[in-house]
Amino acid sequence: QVRLVESGGGLVQAGGSLRLSCAASGYTLDSYALGWFRQAPGKEREFVAARHWSGGPTYYTDSVKGRFTISVDNAKNSVYLQMNSLKPEDTGVYYCGATMIYTDGVPTNFGSWGQGTQVTVSS
Repeated sequence: QVRLVESGGGLVQAGGSLRLSCAASGYTLDSYALGWFRQAPGKEREFVAARHWSGGPTYYTDSVKGRFTISVDNAKNSVYLQMNSLKPEDTGVYYCGATMIYTDGVPTNFGSWGQGTQVTVSS
């Protein structure tokens, strides 16, 4: 099973930037897609961004398009989420997940969750 460990969260003012990291281990990742999700207090975990480990299209939820970028460093077995122009509504615990399940070519059914990293955006 893939093991994922997130880092890089923190407190930032609105308009600022953060870069989240997710270190992956345990399995060869060539068949996996990696994704970022977040969970705000009192809300369900929601999808943020995803991409296949080996390249190809990237996927973003509408609210982060143009502000967030997901990327992969194969040499470091890591996936990153660069978050710019942060807003208070981006606050939450950010999780990294992995999947080998695709529906119509789109990665779905993420699992192997890490412990999460807290992102707090102050207004």
